[in-house]
Amino acid sequence: MASGSSPSPRPFPRRSPSARRRLTARDWAAEALKALGEGGGLAALSVEALATRLGATKGSFYWHFANRDALIEAALVRWEQLGTEAVIADLETEPDPEKRLRTLLLRATEAAAEDSLELSLLAHADHPAVAAVLARVTERRVGYVTALFAELGFTAPEAERRGLLSYSAFLGHAQLGHAVPTSLPTGPARARYLDAVIDTMLKR
Repeated sequence: MASGSSPSPRPFPRRSPSARRRLTARDWAAEALKALGEGGGLAALSVEALATRLGATKGSFYWHFANRDALIEAALVRWEQLGTEAVIADLETEPDPEKRLRTLLLRATEAAAEDSLELSLLAHADHPAVAAVLARVTERRVGYVTALFAELGFTAPEAERRGLLSYSAFLGHAQLGHAVPTSLPTGPARARYLDAVIDTMLKR
């Protein structure tokens, strides 16, 4: 190097694998839900498969979870929170119960059409952990819709019947949307169709 010349800048060092963002338990749970929603079922939730998807090691998994069952439980709790409690909390910002009911049906059916996670979990209802969360979620969802009908002036028994019927309609719509998607309206026609469903539910 010639005298008086400035030294050449050093390149930035490459990040080692250990320098990557450290995965959290939530990252693992979210990836497990994603794998479930892609149709792999519970079989897709092997530690090795998820580690590969995340570009992580099995050591990272065992840092957060004692075993695979603990991961499944965490993933199901996350689904319960995002797919039910967070949805209800968002809806509660609308004071009109009829608007809440219409918004809920539209959002829920659109989400189910785009993501098969709901149906994947129903297909594994014989798994104890899945059965437990499905029971909680079903009770919470039907109870919430029942409360909306009660706010709209229906008697308690009638509100309960309509709440259960509404949830059954949602599940049937979700199943049909994945099994025979061409049988259901799309785009603006879907919104009109779902409004008609709610109109039917609201008839006295």
